[in-house]
Amino acid sequence: MRACGLNRLPVTEGRILMIYNPIEYGAVADGRTVSTKAVQAAIDDCYKAGGGTVLLTGGRFVSGTLYLKSGIRLVIDRTAELVMSGNIGDYGEDTHYNRYVNETEMDRCFLFAQDAEQIEICGGGLIAGNAQAFPNPGSPYRPMMMRFLRCRGIHIRDLRLYDSPAWTTAFLDSEDIWAQDLDIRNDKRYNGDGLDFDGCRNVYVTRCKLYGTDDNLCLQAGENGVTENVHISDTRFSSVCAGIRIGLRSMGTISNVVIANCTFENVWREGVKIECTEGGTISRIIACGLVMKNVSRPVFVLLNNRLDRIGSSIELKEMPAIGTLEQVQFNGILVEDTEEMERTHLRFGKDVMGSPVFSGIRIDANRNRPIRDLSVIGLSYLAVGGVKKKEIPEEYPEVPDLRAEQARLRDGIPFISENYYPDWSRAAFMDIRGVDGLILSDINLRLRRPDERPPFVIEECRVKKQEIWVEG
Repeated sequence: MRACGLNRLPVTEGRILMIYNPIEYGAVADGRTVSTKAVQAAIDDCYKAGGGTVLLTGGRFVSGTLYLKSGIRLVIDRTAELVMSGNIGDYGEDTHYNRYVNETEMDRCFLFAQDAEQIEICGGGLIAGNAQAFPNPGSPYRPMMMRFLRCRGIHIRDLRLYDSPAWTTAFLDSEDIWAQDLDIRNDKRYNGDGLDFDGCRNVYVTRCKLYGTDDNLCLQAGENGVTENVHISDTRFSSVCAGIRIGLRSMGTISNVVIANCTFENVWREGVKIECTEGGTISRIIACGLVMKNVSRPVFVLLNNRLDRIGSSIELKEMPAIGTLEQVQFNGILVEDTEEMERTHLRFGKDVMGSPVFSGIRIDANRNRPIRDLSVIGLSYLAVGGVKKKEIPEEYPEVPDLRAEQARLRDGIPFISENYYPDWSRAAFMDIRGVDGLILSDINLRLRRPDERPPFVIEECRVKKQEIWVEG
């Protein structure tokens, strides 16, 4: 065992915790030499000694897959960078897998822990994903930056996590998770997620800054999974796609979620998106104190069922029954569109993500399986407007129960309302359908440019309260 004894060492329960420096194991911090074996040896010795600190300092450490273990505190200090190797051959094939059926190219990852507890990654430094190096010629794989499977007590804080080749993080079937003071930038490749939690309990996300090409933060629950007691606060979201997504992978249960005191800026699709799509239950969600600037769809809520479309869960083998979506509150939301929202926004120059005809709040469900008890209280919305009636199709598709009926076909294409369609809005501000127990209170709506659509559409709802003021 080699350890660096030049630093102040913490004492836990009368035991001195050692600090392990990978340079003492042969790591070279020159930004070129792949030092996987040396860094892993320091981690392994630290674990064998009962836990402690592995310290990266003074340079750029390049590595392939590193296996974190219980009691490890990986410190990347402000003088150091931990750089992902650009060679896919440096990444293990034993790091679990991505749980989306169409995204197996993201099965591998960089930092991996399984059945471990009390892991911390911190220090004020940078983890650099080297996204531009992937995929390698002849290989489809793009590794994620971090994946934790069945772990407890995970602390990720005070770090810059930049340029992951795929998702930045995936927390799977884990509990007691803290993500704090993180600067996450993932804008070089598709699948640029920031923080993804699947089947996780007791999650705390605070004081983070996220930017990416996909969903900044996801809450998911696969087969028999439970995601609950989630606290998201004081965080900034910016994305070519969505800020916060709850669901899509929703075979299990997602509940007890608080989103508070957050800002959303330049989000080209949805601000807060809730999709109960694969059966299961999503309930007891509250979003309050949100400020949004240039967000195409500030709120998107959908209850439906789907299979074999983009993003289906790997466990899903047959069309699920429509699940349950209930007890959702949006309280105190300020939304403003600037002239920027008159543009059509693209991802990587080709994928249309948002445009004026797309904008507005959308809430939708099948008429026989409504969303229950949803409220929007205290909304101030300055929308871009400017849409002509001729830009909007006359017919609006229904949300079908795909398990109970054959989807209507038009020219061989399913004409149904689902997660990525329709790509227009019937109303300038709010299109709400299929809610049993809808409360709309203290709603103030104002247009930047005249719009030929109605300000709001409310259909097939049992409305408990409706107070909407439309200026002009």
